[in-house]
Amino acid sequence: MANSLFRSGMIVSAMTMISRVLGLVRDAVVANLLGANASADVFLFANRIPNFLRRLFAEGAFAQAFVPVLSEIKEQQGDDAVRLFVARAAGTLGTILIIVTLLGVIGSPIIAALFGAGWFVDWYQGGADGEKFLLASSLLKWTFPYLFFVSLVAFSGAILNVYNRFAVAAFTPVLLNVAIIGCAVFLHQQFDVGAYALAIGVFVGGVVQLAFQIPFLYRAKMLVRPRWGWHDEGVKKVRTLMIPALFGVSVSQINLFLDTVIASFLVTGSIAWLYYADRLIEFPLGLFGIGIATVILPTLSKLHAGDKGSDFQVTLDWGVRFVIFLGLPAMVGLMLISPLIITVLFDHGAFASAGEDHVRAVALGVAAYAVGLVSFMLIKVLAPGFYARQDTRTPVRIGIIAMALNMVFNLMLAPFIGYLGLALATALSATCNAFLLYRQLAKDEVYHFSRFSLAFSSKCLIASVVMGILVYLVQAQFAWQDWPLLEQIMLLAGLIGAAASTYFGMLFIFGVRPSTIKNVATTESH
Repeated sequence: MANSLFRSGMIVSAMTMISRVLGLVRDAVVANLLGANASADVFLFANRIPNFLRRLFAEGAFAQAFVPVLSEIKEQQGDDAVRLFVARAAGTLGTILIIVTLLGVIGSPIIAALFGAGWFVDWYQGGADGEKFLLASSLLKWTFPYLFFVSLVAFSGAILNVYNRFAVAAFTPVLLNVAIIGCAVFLHQQFDVGAYALAIGVFVGGVVQLAFQIPFLYRAKMLVRPRWGWHDEGVKKVRTLMIPALFGVSVSQINLFLDTVIASFLVTGSIAWLYYADRLIEFPLGLFGIGIATVILPTLSKLHAGDKGSDFQVTLDWGVRFVIFLGLPAMVGLMLISPLIITVLFDHGAFASAGEDHVRAVALGVAAYAVGLVSFMLIKVLAPGFYARQDTRTPVRIGIIAMALNMVFNLMLAPFIGYLGLALATALSATCNAFLLYRQLAKDEVYHFSRFSLAFSSKCLIASVVMGILVYLVQAQFAWQDWPLLEQIMLLAGLIGAAASTYFGMLFIFGVRPSTIKNVATTESH
């Protein structure tokens, strides 16, 4: 199990890396086309709504409830029972999604008014930002159907993951980025507002992603005719688990979305600054945190179904150790070199010509979000410790507490430091969420942070600090702001290489070897 879990994690991380790199390219195209102006704010708003719902329902609540039930049926009843369950789950989910999507497209002005309240109020009062509300209503008609396609993509990806075909689901998001980039390049001149080309790209991306996964479902003999199955025992179990799971691992997404609502009342550019900052944070989070969480949930579900409590503890401890190993240096690195990264990726075209210091604004947002980067990752690993045991009530209770804390932090910080207060509040509430998840797992005698992992994490922290000092001193020697792009890219690559060499070199000095990271059972052997 040790080697297969690590190998699967690396496959998912590799595929995710391709997707995230293309995602950054996509964001660079968006920044070049729209900058950080009103049009950018509105497109990012219209794109965030279906993505929020996708993460909340499809990849959040549904996946966390569906995978343990599917794993249990597979382990106890076999593939024929799985196919019947998949058919009924697909028919039920698909029908609900069609209804929700139609309501979303028809009611796009209502959605824009609810979640872009600041723009709606301005439109109602005849203010200057009223055009944002009208544009958001129009763009939502293109972006909202993405929810239908990507939810079915998440559904089929969950099936493939249970059958250990992790690479397919991990690679699929690449196609969305390709679609958005392609539409931005070839269609933006067809519209007076370039945001329409990006919105069409989102729609096309959803269609292409679903079409891509169908052949793989066929090969796995899981491409079945959907059937309505609202009263099927497995579907009922998923429904029961899904309701509280709506708040579980999706709390960070809800917090980010609440930030967007509040940011609609702040100065123009706030939503875009938060978006670009969040995108940089999402790179290591998706690469390491979500990558490990993707493979650990099916594994933990199988261990729970097989009543292997000791292996459950060891596997969860490995997941925590792994995200700390990669999350700490990523957090320090982003805080220090984010201005250079933002300049290389985004500071071109409309973004650069806006005349404001957008690079500094986004970099400060990255630093604020980065405070909670390790916590974001730990949530992705700790929450499956509940969902694998089909306990969705505990995460919802913790999630409500974290959401309340996020709003308190928002009210405490946003009036004084604006959008930075929103980012910092999200990071602080995520830290509280991760702590409460761990405390409950320990109280339930399900998982205790091992002494070996504590010592290992201390080494990672020291190595990250040394790495950070070196990067800071080296970067301070160069006035790179006015350099040509190629030279900035070379400096960025050099800093990343120096940072990685320093971090891994320090760990090697501390006695950390590849087997220490790779071996799931390291905790037991020390």
